[in-house]
Amino acid sequence: VGSVLASYGWYMLLAVVAVYLLVQKVSRSLAARPSGRRGAAEAAEEPDVVVRRQEALAAARLRMQEELNAQAERYKEKQRQLEEERRRQKIAMWESMQEGKSYKGNLKLNQQEVESGASASAVPKSKPNKKPLRGGGYNPLSGEGGGTCSWRPGRRGPSAGG
Repeated sequence: VGSVLASYGWYMLLAVVAVYLLVQKVSRSLAARPSGRRGAAEAAEEPDVVVRRQEALAAARLRMQEELNAQAERYKEKQRQLEEERRRQKIAMWESMQEGKSYKGNLKLNQQEVESGASASAVPKSKPNKKPLRGGGYNPLSGEGGGTCSWRPGRRGPSAGG
């Protein structure tokens, strides 16, 4: 025994320390992890906590559902008002057409009346002179000044002709 200890003593001491540290680490991780039995025991001990939590959850869901219903009702009312306004405009256009007037001109007049009623002190603005979109020397066949557009050949393939 003495010769084994003399030969392998340090190795045996390191192995014992490593096993001890491993056991400590495993025992800490098992203590930190909640076990299923302990959680079930706590739930059985305090059922009123579980009931209160479920009631609070149900109340929160009910509040959220009521808010959603109120939003849906407001949206439906707004849609109803928009539909009524569209119906009135169609009736006004039909009546103006029956009278022989231009319904587009009548619609523009109605919109101007609404705008002038909203801002009575508004001064009509004169339109600024519009400059042309392209210069006078623009020629699409010349290939110059075209901007980003350019001719590209079509796809090659078996359906190209025949």
